[in-house]
Amino acid sequence: MDPQAQFCHNPECPARGQLGRRNIRVHSRKERRYRCITCGRTFAATHDTPFYRLKKPTELVLIVLTLLCHGCPLQAIVAAFGLDERTIAAWRTRAGRHGQQFHEHHVLGGQVQLGHVQADELYVKAVVRRFWMAMAMAVPSRLWLGGVVSARRDLSLITTLVQMVRRAAKSMAFLVCVDGLASYVTAFARVFRDPVHTGKAGRPRLAAIPGLLLGQLIKHHRGRYLVEVTRRVVLGTAEAITAVLAATGTGTGINTSYIERLNATFRSALNPLVRRGRAIVHGEGVLTGWMYLVGCAYNFCWNHDSLRVAAPPGERLKWRDQTPAMAAGLTDHQWTMGELLSCPIPLPPWVAPKRRRRLPKRFQDPQPVPTSARFPVVLPLALQAYQYLPGCWPMSRMLHAWITFKPRASARAASSGDSEPGLSQTSPTGFRATASISLRPILGGT
Repeated sequence: MDPQAQFCHNPECPARGQLGRRNIRVHSRKERRYRCITCGRTFAATHDTPFYRLKKPTELVLIVLTLLCHGCPLQAIVAAFGLDERTIAAWRTRAGRHGQQFHEHHVLGGQVQLGHVQADELYVKAVVRRFWMAMAMAVPSRLWLGGVVSARRDLSLITTLVQMVRRAAKSMAFLVCVDGLASYVTAFARVFRDPVHTGKAGRPRLAAIPGLLLGQLIKHHRGRYLVEVTRRVVLGTAEAITAVLAATGTGTGINTSYIERLNATFRSALNPLVRRGRAIVHGEGVLTGWMYLVGCAYNFCWNHDSLRVAAPPGERLKWRDQTPAMAAGLTDHQWTMGELLSCPIPLPPWVAPKRRRRLPKRFQDPQPVPTSARFPVVLPLALQAYQYLPGCWPMSRMLHAWITFKPRASARAASSGDSEPGLSQTSPTGFRATASISLRPILGGT
């Protein structure tokens, strides 16, 4: 147990999610629990991981999730390990949720030099319907940038994917190659622009970010056969696109071959993506979690043959393997599935709550009305009391109350008792408010 590699998980702790503050101590080695000396709370070593509060051994959970990431059918895992399908589905959901948080924290942090990006979408068969899965990748490092699942192949789906690309980009000067879907042009034009502040009132004008290149590969089909391919330059020039392709070594013209190859990798790893099979998904959430689980394993745990580099002289092996995350500079070693699923995601830094200001007077509670020794009853209470007298007319027809304001009487008049009977109160402005209540029914005399 290493306390220096842990952080506090308490949302109310000022030191939450911060490493290296030396505020974590070992609370129990038998139960594998830590304690934060800042807030005094204890937490388990598996907190905020898919293994938290699981009864099965961790090794069994790792084996099952590894098989799911490599396209093993669910029925085969049930038959091999004697587990229930609902148990495996629950583990898969936990791992998928953790994978999504892990991807947002490590990949979508704006630290990736993209250079060349390709995006595409593929359809997925589901129960009674089908989904569309849009994904993007950085071609030089083969890094999977993220994916979105939706029931419709529309602008909203593509816009969400383009926003992921911008969150991951360290520099906005790169090349994008997509297919002929018109939504890509609109989405990139809307997302990759910044406000131009001029100091004037109103919404600032949005200007396109310089350096972005966009090319489309439009495929023309006749029936089920591809008959023609058109390459279209949307943003930038053909010379600039050719220069980027030559610099990154990803082709000689606008193409989407790398993202098509990634689609084939995901189809082999995700059992529901098989073109002809019985393992179809029932919902969008299941497919999203499964996609992030496979995507994180692809980025950090799987070696890519095209990314290997020559080993230094003197080593036993001629080549040194790399994962997409290593090629992108996000990590320095190949992760294992246990390391991936055991890595907790830190909470955002704690921010002290703002001091609440005084509410406006119209929202403050009314102050109690002071009463005199002669008339200790407050006017609203008296009206409510007369409302419930038996045999009386309704309030609107039974009671007649008025408040009159008079200048403050002298001390002699006040001592002689010449003031009108009723409820009186002296206001700070120098007026005496006197309320007289008359039980005078409208019908039935005085």
